[in-house]
Amino acid sequence: MEKIARQLIESATLRITGAGLALIIGLNSPITAHADEAYAKNLLKSMSDYMSAQKNISFNYDTDYEVTTKEKQKLALSASGTTVISRPDKIRNTRASGFVDMEILFDGKTLTLFGKNVNAYTQVEVPGTLDNLIDVLRKKYDRPLAGADLFVSNPQASLMTGVNDIKDLGSGVISGVECDHLAFRTKEVDWQIWIAQGERPYPCRYVITSKRVEGGPQFSIRLSDWKTGNEVAADDFTFNNSTNAKKIDLKDLPNGDDLPKNFVKGPAK
Repeated sequence: MEKIARQLIESATLRITGAGLALIIGLNSPITAHADEAYAKNLLKSMSDYMSAQKNISFNYDTDYEVTTKEKQKLALSASGTTVISRPDKIRNTRASGFVDMEILFDGKTLTLFGKNVNAYTQVEVPGTLDNLIDVLRKKYDRPLAGADLFVSNPQASLMTGVNDIKDLGSGVISGVECDHLAFRTKEVDWQIWIAQGERPYPCRYVITSKRVEGGPQFSIRLSDWKTGNEVAADDFTFNNSTNAKKIDLKDLPNGDDLPKNFVKGPAK
């Protein structure tokens, strides 16, 4: 999880507002009703078990990726997309922003990356499970899927790596859905998750805050229109070249990291 966080936000920064300062001050006082670490762990496990048990999943998502310019101007880059999953080895993911319009398809054998805005695609053989694909995209191709920690086969194991502090912050509401709000800390990142209350404890929001980068930049994802089982529309997860797109080498396909062409990532500090 920390590797994903570094890749997503290594060049970004976040300014603490007055409201944020008030929240920090408030957390210095004892939290009574929701301070039980074991209870927070149980809520996360319930979410993880629910996610692991779903064969078919689909959702829409919105992301915010914080960056700063060399002049220290803070900017937030936003994107939206959709994800359809059929376990154990199929996924269709789309993402669109002002700078990229990308579709990723995987049918258990072939990975297709389709740059809609350049009408070009590339294909590579990556046989294996969805977990293997997520790992290959992240480590080999530097193209991590947004929120991938949430839909691996065991989200709890991925999310809890290196966690040294846990807080249950009570209830929150995301897009009209009442959620349990949990906060976790590791040596390199802080992260929060909002989990829908009730029989379907799916993740509604996930926020990662870097502690390696000056200013503490954030990456956040909101999930909506959650569907499982027979609610999910059928999909064959194969690429249909209906636009007569040009096939190119992977190195020639834009990375799709939502950054304008005139942006250059700086080193983490």
